[in-house]
Amino acid sequence: MLATVLADSNSSNMNESFAHLHFAGGYLPSDSKDWRTIIPSLLMAVCLVGLVGNLCVIGILLHGVWKRKPSMIHSLILNLSLADISLLLFSAPVRATAYSKGVWDLGWFVCKSSDWFIHVCMAAKSLTFVVVAKVCFMYASDPAKQVSIHYCTIWSVLVAIWVVASLLPLPEWFFSTTRQHAGVEMCLMDVPAVAEEFMAMFGKLYPLLVFCLPLLVAGFYFWRAYDQCKKRCTKTQNLGNQMRSKQLTVTLLSTAITSAFLWLPEWIAWLWVWHLKTGGPMPPQGFIALSQVLMFSISTANPLIFLLMSEEFKAGLKGIWKWMITRKPAATSEVEEVPTGNTEALPGKAPSPETQTCILDTDRRGSPDSSKEKTDKVVVPILPDVEQFWHERDAVPSTQDNDPIPWEHGGQETEGCN
Repeated sequence: MLATVLADSNSSNMNESFAHLHFAGGYLPSDSKDWRTIIPSLLMAVCLVGLVGNLCVIGILLHGVWKRKPSMIHSLILNLSLADISLLLFSAPVRATAYSKGVWDLGWFVCKSSDWFIHVCMAAKSLTFVVVAKVCFMYASDPAKQVSIHYCTIWSVLVAIWVVASLLPLPEWFFSTTRQHAGVEMCLMDVPAVAEEFMAMFGKLYPLLVFCLPLLVAGFYFWRAYDQCKKRCTKTQNLGNQMRSKQLTVTLLSTAITSAFLWLPEWIAWLWVWHLKTGGPMPPQGFIALSQVLMFSISTANPLIFLLMSEEFKAGLKGIWKWMITRKPAATSEVEEVPTGNTEALPGKAPSPETQTCILDTDRRGSPDSSKEKTDKVVVPILPDVEQFWHERDAVPSTQDNDPIPWEHGGQETEGCN
C-alpha cells in the first residue's frame, strides 16, 4: 500500500514538473508499466492487420493496372494505401518504442522528423479524400461517359498532393528537438519567444486546413455524388454503370466518415495541448496515447472497408487468390507434359530414316489422314514398325494385292519412298 502511495506521489510530482512542457515525437514520460505495455501492443496489432490489408489493396490495384489503363479513382485509392503503409512501417514502430521507454533514446533526427512525417502522411490522405470526392462526383454525374486521363495528369495530381502535405506541418520540423530536463533526455517542442505568436496561430490554423476544411469539401462532393446516384438509379439505361457508381460513392463515403471519426480524438488532444493555459489541467496521458492508436487504426480500417464493401475489390482479391493457388500446379503440369509429347524422339523409339522419308512424302502429297495421324502420335505413341506397315497398306492401291507379278512393281515403290 505504501509503495502504491509513493508511486502515485512520484507520478503526480512528475506530471506537475512536466506540466509546462510540450512533448513531441510521441514521447510521454510515465511511471505506469501498464501503459508502457498496452499502447505498444495495440500499435503492433494495428500494424500487422493494417499491413496485410493495405498490401492486398495495393496488389489488387496493381493487378488491375497490369490488365488495363489505370483510372484516376484507382490511382487515388492507391495513394491512400501507400500513405497508410508509410505510417505503419515508419511511424507506428517509433511511437510504440517511445511509449515503452521512460527516456528518449531514438536520436535527434527521429525526434525532429517523427511528428512532421506523421502529419505529412495524414495531410496527404486528407487532401486525397478531397480529390477523390471531386472525381467521384464527376463519375456519378455521367457514369456512362468514358474519361481518358493521361499518366501526366495522374502524376501531377499526386505530386501536388504530397508537396502541399509536406509544406503544411513544416513548423513542427523546425521546433522539435531533444533536450535534457531534470537529468532525462526528452523530445520536446522548443518554441523560442520570438515565434510564440506564430506557433499559436499555427496551432489554430493547422487543424482547420488539414482536417476541418478538407472534410467539409469532401463531404459536400460526396453528398452531391450520392444525390446524383439516387436520381439516376431509377432509369434503365446504363443501369450497370449507375449501380457501380452508387457502390463506389458509398464505399468512399464510408471510408471518409470512418477516417474522420477515428482522427477526431487526436485533434481534440492537439487543441488541448496547444492552447493549454497556465495552471490549466493537462490532458490525461491515457487519452493522448489512445487518440494516437485510433489515428493509426485508420490505416487498418480503410483497406478493410474497401475489401468488404466493394465488389470490385472482392472480385480482385478472389482473382489474385486463385492465381496464387493455380500458379504452382500449372507449372508442374507443364513439366510433366514434356516427356509425353516427345516420346517419339526418345532414344530407342525413333523411327528409321526410311519411315521418316515415306511419311514426309505422304504429307507432301496432301493426304487427308496426315493431320489426324500427327494428332494421334502426340496422344498415343505408335511403334515405328507398326506405323510403317499400316501406312504402306493404306497408300498402296487395293489392286496391287492381287497382282500376279509384284516383283515388277518393286522399283516404283522404291522411287515413291525416295
